[in-house]
Amino acid sequence: MALIGDSDQNYLRGEFSKHLRSNVELIVFTSKDASCKYCKETIQLAEEVSVLTDKIKLTVYDFNENNDIARQLGVEKYPTTLVCRDGERNGRIKYSGLPSGYEFGSLIEDIKMVSEDEAKISAKAMEMLSRVENPVNIRVFVTPTCPYCPRAVNTAHKFAYKNEKVIGEMIMSSEFSKEAQEAGVTAVPHIVINDEVRFDGARTDEEFAEFLLEASSSSADRQI
Repeated sequence: MALIGDSDQNYLRGEFSKHLRSNVELIVFTSKDASCKYCKETIQLAEEVSVLTDKIKLTVYDFNENNDIARQLGVEKYPTTLVCRDGERNGRIKYSGLPSGYEFGSLIEDIKMVSEDEAKISAKAMEMLSRVENPVNIRVFVTPTCPYCPRAVNTAHKFAYKNEKVIGEMIMSSEFSKEAQEAGVTAVPHIVINDEVRFDGARTDEEFAEFLLEASSSSADRQI
């Protein structure tokens, strides 16, 4: 049974035709481990998206059999989906867990952003983002039914796209419940930056960038 309905497939074909310019690679890490509840669905969803246009290339890896590649790309769990420009592999735009529900829309927006090479960020936020010089890891904990979560995921991912020091990771709380519990998730979206700066709710670009600068400064202080 298809995960993407016929009407949605037709809509996406139109969107991809209008917006996709450069080729995009979706890199999916899964496992044969029975504990991976949504590995098969993650592969299926990526396959169904990639066949809608010749601008999307899909590569699937077994996490355990290709652990060296997973380490290179900063992938620590499965299923994980990365969105990259073809030929420019990195692990900065990351989905840990099946990007379902509202987060499917986030995945589509990321594909368009990467292909068009255009991240819509306010000028003030972009100026602050340019001052982030130390590694920043953003974890955005979400649920599929949260209508506010995509905004937080989109902000984390577009910041990661524009600054190579930033990694933006969507984490499906229900699939990684232990990590969510350790992060103190009681509501979503719940954002954790460098395991130090934490806040709930979708924020403006400028507010989000201020949190990034705070985390980056704390990272610099630890290195002194």
